[in-house]
Amino acid sequence: MGLFSMTKTVLKSLFKKPATIRYPAEPAKRFEGTRGQMEIDIDKCIFCGLCAKHCPADAITVNRNERTWSINRLWCICCNSCAENCNKGGIYQTNVYHPPIVAGETDVDVYKGKPVEEKPAAEETAA
Repeated sequence: MGLFSMTKTVLKSLFKKPATIRYPAEPAKRFEGTRGQMEIDIDKCIFCGLCAKHCPADAITVNRNERTWSINRLWCICCNSCAENCNKGGIYQTNVYHPPIVAGETDVDVYKGKPVEEKPAAEETAA
């Protein structure tokens, strides 16, 4: 009796559609409340480092001198802690996903801010 029920299950499975999608060949369904990935508006960033301090996974690195902001997408747990602590609202969470990381590619996304503008020296006037 057990062999008959197992054969029946195997035959059903052969002619049924798969229960999963073929991501990334087929795009995933987007639902209203799903978490996505962290994104940054680098023009709003002042490179204060609060996001990196509050990241529990240490996925964010901020370099004030070079004015770079980087995130390791494999370490990020999408807890939204960085966005809650950002003073300027430059970090936000979207439900748009980046393509999967392929062997040989880096898992760190680096964003560069505008270079610091030097103030012009005060012009000396001869009296």
